[in-house]
Amino acid sequence: MIRPEHVMTHDNTGPVISKFKSIGATRIHNPKQLVFILDHDVQNKSAKNLAKYANIEAFARQHGVDFYPAGRGIGHQVLVEEGYAFPHTLTVASDSHSNMYGGIGCVGTPIVRTDAAALWATGKTWWQVPRMIKVELKGKLPPGVTGKDVIVALCGYFNKDEVLNGAIEFTGDGVSALSVDDRLTIANMTTEWGALAGVFPVDDVTLDWYERALKRLELRTFSSPGLSSSIPPPPEHPRINRARLDALRATNLRSDPDASYASHLVLDLSTLVPHVSGPNSVKVSTPLPVLESKKISIQKAYLLSCTNARASDIAAAAAVIKGHKVAPGVEFYIAAASSEVQLDAEKHGDWETLILAGAKPLPSGCGPCIGLGVGLLEDGQVGISATNRNYKGRMGSPNAQAYLASPAVVAASAIKGYIASPDSLDPAALPSARAPTFSLITPAQDKSASSDSPAADEPVLEGFPTTFAGPLLFAPQDNLNTDALYPGKYTYQDDITLERQAEVVMENYDPSFAALVASIRKEQQQQSPSPSVKQGVILVSGYNFGTGSSREQAATALKSAGVPLVIAGSFGDIFKRNAINNGLVCIESPELVADLTAEYAKDGRRGAGGRDGELTVNKGHSVAVKVVEDRVEVRWPSGETRTYQVGRVGASVQELWICCGLEGYVLKSIKAQSA
Repeated sequence: MIRPEHVMTHDNTGPVISKFKSIGATRIHNPKQLVFILDHDVQNKSAKNLAKYANIEAFARQHGVDFYPAGRGIGHQVLVEEGYAFPHTLTVASDSHSNMYGGIGCVGTPIVRTDAAALWATGKTWWQVPRMIKVELKGKLPPGVTGKDVIVALCGYFNKDEVLNGAIEFTGDGVSALSVDDRLTIANMTTEWGALAGVFPVDDVTLDWYERALKRLELRTFSSPGLSSSIPPPPEHPRINRARLDALRATNLRSDPDASYASHLVLDLSTLVPHVSGPNSVKVSTPLPVLESKKISIQKAYLLSCTNARASDIAAAAAVIKGHKVAPGVEFYIAAASSEVQLDAEKHGDWETLILAGAKPLPSGCGPCIGLGVGLLEDGQVGISATNRNYKGRMGSPNAQAYLASPAVVAASAIKGYIASPDSLDPAALPSARAPTFSLITPAQDKSASSDSPAADEPVLEGFPTTFAGPLLFAPQDNLNTDALYPGKYTYQDDITLERQAEVVMENYDPSFAALVASIRKEQQQQSPSPSVKQGVILVSGYNFGTGSSREQAATALKSAGVPLVIAGSFGDIFKRNAINNGLVCIESPELVADLTAEYAKDGRRGAGGRDGELTVNKGHSVAVKVVEDRVEVRWPSGETRTYQVGRVGASVQELWICCGLEGYVLKSIKAQSA
């Protein structure tokens, strides 16, 4: 169990309130642990959304919770600015980009809505301790290459789940040459890379940044120290203050020189050129000079989000665009990461430069990055964005193409009308336009720390099915993300029913999936299975299943549709959290995935659908997952039965399933305490 310093929720606070009440909780365990920040759907001025925002604010006031209204900024940025995310602490948020806090040496990791309700009620929730991964950054970035290029390159070149569900520690002599803004960008997108956390060391760069932050906070007040002895000193900021910074300097933490890691990745920053991610995948990364030669036309450009909309990012874009106009046929949308950032950009003239060039301002918030509000990509359009995620359909139409790049490249593309580099970028000062120098070192396993003895048997608890059985559907796709499983446009419809979730499940991946599952379930309901067997449709997919956002509907929609269990090569941890918290069972079986891929995936590889062009393969397989025997039995259409050994579902997961999820478990705990 973990007890975080702070837990942040945003527009999803409304559903968390409902969960909190449904588990019978009436009192916040520690109001100072909570932070509410409205940031996702801030363009939505409908009476329904305004009422939701008002209810969240009223709940915050009732319980003494810190509250930041729509327009103050994106939650992750505000948490850093206001010191809720602070070096050497653990802060979580019900949002997948909590990793960003690692840029200032805070362990930031995502939780989900049900976790948030548990934290409100008890102050703690469960966490699976991840493996540690060392990412060594060597050398110094060439001129014009940014932190965004670093993480886009890392996502593209280490794209085989090297960091999946791990916690990254950034080290190396290259770290000291990275600004805090660059570090925040890199840490932010470790989420897309697949990691649970990405933490930078607290060094002189970090400490100097906090000194400047402390001075800015002092200027918020009406009095200044030393002006008059009759004026009392300004109140001390509760989280960023002199005493805390002095304590940080005195007790700075560092890893031991002989610390062990599950793996060690190395990237030579001096060999890196600007990179672009996509289209529609962070796993695809291309050197900018290569992509620029193709003159890929764009219709929309975006400078916004918690990844790259800080003052330095806006300044970089303004420097590129000054004296130019946005190209005809291109719409360029901008939104600052916070109101503080926008004030800073306005003070330095950068905001005005972008507006005069034809950029369209949006309120500080998530907006198009999450697929909400104006400016979304339409059918057939191409967009380039300084955001963090370019999944199919996330920023608008599933039939659009989205690329990711640094603010300077986005600005240059906006004025040229195609994906392009800034005129200020000197090719002669860059290394050759090829993949950077990188390597992967896998440390030798410490045999003394391991054992050849089999793991202890997990008990099968009363009430948990001994078998999950049903027809098998195969989605031959790796990195099947949450936007594919449950489109973002439904995520903040808080009153959407489970039945409706079932109707739209997998809509962005395979629009026919929901109807297919519904027809199978209709046939199953006419059968009379054994009480120890849980019937349903068993979904099998590739690796890193459920990567992406923290939306729990990606799990609840599958379960509501009649999928009680998912088998994959591996799972994104945030999906696994949602699945466990909501009673959807996850089993890993790389061998089964490999057999299905070889037999049914187009060209024998995942990512291009089935051999017959279908996105979901349905060939008449039936499967039985034997929980007690730790095996999966698959009956193939030929009549052959193949058996695959798998890990047993742990007792803690079984208990949550029996309680109908974490909500039921917490309710049970509250009742036990009351008794």
